[in-house]
Amino acid sequence: MKRGPPTKHPGFSSQPNATFEYVLTGNEETFLWRRDNYPWERNVWNFHPEVEIHLITNASGFLLVGDHIGKFHPGELTVVGSNLPHDWVTPLETGDSIPGRDIVIQFHPDKLQSAAVSLPEIASCSEFLKRAERGLSFHSATRLLATEIILKMENLRGLARLTAFLELLNLLASSNDYLVLSSQAYSPDLEHGSLATLQGAFSYIFANLSRDIHLPEVAAIAGMSDTAFSRFFKKNTGHSFTDHITKLRLWRASQLLAETRMPITEICFEVGYTNISNFNRMFLRHHRLTPSGYRRLAAHRHLINEANRPVGG
Repeated sequence: MKRGPPTKHPGFSSQPNATFEYVLTGNEETFLWRRDNYPWERNVWNFHPEVEIHLITNASGFLLVGDHIGKFHPGELTVVGSNLPHDWVTPLETGDSIPGRDIVIQFHPDKLQSAAVSLPEIASCSEFLKRAERGLSFHSATRLLATEIILKMENLRGLARLTAFLELLNLLASSNDYLVLSSQAYSPDLEHGSLATLQGAFSYIFANLSRDIHLPEVAAIAGMSDTAFSRFFKKNTGHSFTDHITKLRLWRASQLLAETRMPITEICFEVGYTNISNFNRMFLRHHRLTPSGYRRLAAHRHLINEANRPVGG
């Protein structure tokens, strides 16, 4: 089967390279609450000393936190600790955007530590902040309750907003409804130039995921030898170049299986596989389900979610 030119997702490739994100809060604020459209200039692989509580409201895509590669859906609630690189990527066509995709709360842990001198109860958050250094994905009742608080905070000001923030921290710090995302072994190079180079590599990979991508072409874009780029990529993502692309392709395939009616053969080629048998084998190894089995399970879960949706919800 002949294929046309590779499918591009400009939502990936049009983002500027970025490394360190400067988070500015006013003198009257303990934390920053922000609702973001997607894409915008800060939707990149970035890090910052502030802890980030991140709620996805209305989209799905790839979740990259440290050396974790996963997928997200509406309602995804993630906490990312200080200086842990992260990004949430939604495939988009040219000119598309998603209003209000993200709600972001950012705060510097030093502010809590300073406040704990006078308000010792706040010190109970220290273990939570330590856990967050690897990235935490919350689920079940905690996610639902936290989402209610986060949405409520949009219209609060002053002491009422601070009270809601502390309520949110207490909920997350005392919960066991979470998964740790990044591994203890992950230790990236946080030099600005290094993460900018990695962001450029990510953008190129995302935009060309539907065709055969080889390490030498990406190494050339990064201005490195193949060997140097291979070491660099492994250190900063926690994965080999080949494993990273495989994970992205299979997560993209699972998204297309769950959210579209595209034939499985077309999905195989769309995510960069040229052989349906190889695609089926890799998908089964990664997801422990065949592509058709995954699609049936996703449809079943969708029916259950619709049946449980509140009337008028």
